[in-house]
Amino acid sequence: MPSRYAQWMYDWEHKLTSVDNNRVVRPLEWGTEWARDWPCRNGWQPGQEVSDPAKFLIDFNRRIVAASDDFFSYRRPTDYRLERREVQVFSTRQIPDLNLEAKVKGTFAEFLRFTSPVRTPYPENNLANARWFPARGRRAIVLLPHWNADAIAYNSFCRVLNMLGVAVLRLSMPYHDIRMPGETGRADYAVSANLGRTLDAVRQGVADVRSCFDWLEQQGYKQLGILGTSLGSCYAFIAAAHDPRVRVAVFNHASTYVADVVWHGQSTRHIREGLEPQLDLERLRQAWLAVSPMSYFDKFARWPKKSLIIYAKYDLTFLPELSRDAVAEFARHELDHKVVVLPCGHYTMGETPFKYIDGWQMASFLRTAFADGSTRIGQKG
Repeated sequence: MPSRYAQWMYDWEHKLTSVDNNRVVRPLEWGTEWARDWPCRNGWQPGQEVSDPAKFLIDFNRRIVAASDDFFSYRRPTDYRLERREVQVFSTRQIPDLNLEAKVKGTFAEFLRFTSPVRTPYPENNLANARWFPARGRRAIVLLPHWNADAIAYNSFCRVLNMLGVAVLRLSMPYHDIRMPGETGRADYAVSANLGRTLDAVRQGVADVRSCFDWLEQQGYKQLGILGTSLGSCYAFIAAAHDPRVRVAVFNHASTYVADVVWHGQSTRHIREGLEPQLDLERLRQAWLAVSPMSYFDKFARWPKKSLIIYAKYDLTFLPELSRDAVAEFARHELDHKVVVLPCGHYTMGETPFKYIDGWQMASFLRTAFADGSTRIGQKG
């Protein structure tokens, strides 16, 4: 039986999860057409008939993992520009929070815009967007919010990092906020029962992150890091495994396989409901192997970096056992890392007092890790 505290936390998690009542159950789609522009095709041509889509995707994933530097390669954008515009919330809730809307009305900010190196059928999604929080010095990070985050989440935290001398590009992940296709009310296309589109979204997210690093270098920032929360943590890990410029990394929630989170997570039950009639967990794990952090620890270890892993003891979305498995991989590869376990859950980590504890852990780690300098970053501790 859970303790009184644990039960209180679980009840709080259930309450916060139920706020989003506009989740849509969609049936399984293999999404093999999304592979038309991918590397690692092994002779397969776009438009060629796929007789066994499950085998096609599973085989493709194995090739991607073996040649992931090709899969996550990209062409550097040539149309970077800063755009000043009015701040909008882009809420994914069925009933938007009018107080939030009023809070940002009439405020303006600068956003980095560029054409994403990965093209999709959705024009809104093809224009990458990152709110710019500049700071003096040479230190900068790319920040990746959680799945279905609105456009103002983490903005206060970005300002805190600015006060510590860290510039931030807060990237809108594929299919999020201003990049959300008009036909959807949530960022459902980033993770869904369409297997190929989910793979493509991660590829696009990683390419967009690396494109942001290119721009930061052009602005004179030489010490680069990354911070991701929940789904953003998955993107951040894969980007850090494929880009040698990342020297500091924060993973706010951590897991091993995307499939395990979707299958067991409280906030993804609607996706599992669409998948389960035709797919079990093991096949789903193989179909999304190429976008799962567990596939890339060897590549993550290629270049020295300092990492912080934060997970929640009462998490019903990224189950704690999955986070512990991820931490075990950091230890097994003898990676320089710090682990923090907070006494809350996935959603409650964004509530008082836990959001302040979480923010303090991330900010203090980034301040210290960057301050250590390049001569110490990468030492095993």
